Amino acid sequence: MEMDNASFPNTFVLLGFSEFPWLERPLFSVVLVSYILTLVGNSSIILLSLMDPRLQTPMYFFLDNLSLLDLGITCTTVPQLLANLWGPDKTIAAWGCITQLYVYTWTGCTECILLAVMAIDRYVAICQPLRYTLIMRPWVCVQMAAACWLTGLGSTLLHTTLTLQLPFCGHHPLDHFFCEVPVLIKLACGDTSANELALALGAILFTLVAPLMVVISYTLIGRAVLKLPSAEGRHKALSTCSSHLLVVTLYFGPGMYMYLQPPAKSSQAKFMSFFYCVITPVLNPLIYTLRNNDVKTAWKRILQSQNCVESLKSRGQIQN
Repeated sequence: MEMDNASFPNTFVLLGFSEFPWLERPLFSVVLVSYILTLVGNSSIILLSLMDPRLQTPMYFFLDNLSLLDLGITCTTVPQLLANLWGPDKTIAAWGCITQLYVYTWTGCTECILLAVMAIDRYVAICQPLRYTLIMRPWVCVQMAAACWLTGLGSTLLHTTLTLQLPFCGHHPLDHFFCEVPVLIKLACGDTSANELALALGAILFTLVAPLMVVISYTLIGRAVLKLPSAEGRHKALSTCSSHLLVVTLYFGPGMYMYLQPPAKSSQAKFMSFFYCVITPVLNPLIYTLRNNDVKTAWKRILQSQNCVESLKSRGQIQN
């Protein structure tokens, strides 16, 4: 693709939070700590479920996919944000902008569908407990996860293709901290009606249909829980859903605010995107770790086994 002033440019300028210069250095520290915690937390969940056979269930299989998506969103946007916050150079090359656009859109759309699939998994677990292992077979879970990734990929290919065909004239400052489809559309100097239509259709699918599936699933779950005879059973059923419900709220809340209302102020939109790209990925592993007894028990087993191995090694060295 030939990149000139009338097509996709060679570089963009990411203005980021430059209108708040006093905020950049403190924000750098917050982003760096969040980035490290995101990498450690989400990677730990993936490794933990691979190491502990008790966590090799449909719920944790989907949680692994969620952690992988969070890692993709963070690793795509945060390194460039850290570079822009620390130094004076706020440019991003065309290939970097295209990569951010592609991976961010893919992971974001996929995560919308995956959260709806996780709600369906919880519905089957609570409302059809005797048939759960039959319905949520490993191959079925793989197919459901693949459908999520492929749906996100299809939407990404559409948005990326339409965006790359837009003409960009003059200077290319993006009033954002990463390359996102709506921001690039605003910068275009040609007809963007096809892009806006694609965004509208995507908003219907990913920020209306997917949350509606979550609401329907949890409505059926709530009805089933209220019919349980014991308070202990109701508490146990709700505890298995509380972590996912909290993650869904943190994810769809900012997303629906961003895409289902008239265009907000640029600074307001940036801070909402900041919460979505930086804060939410670090909260997800904390929510599942702190509110999930299975994960905490698995950590204890691994730490205890490590302590046993170290004690055996130390005894062997003493005897030698």
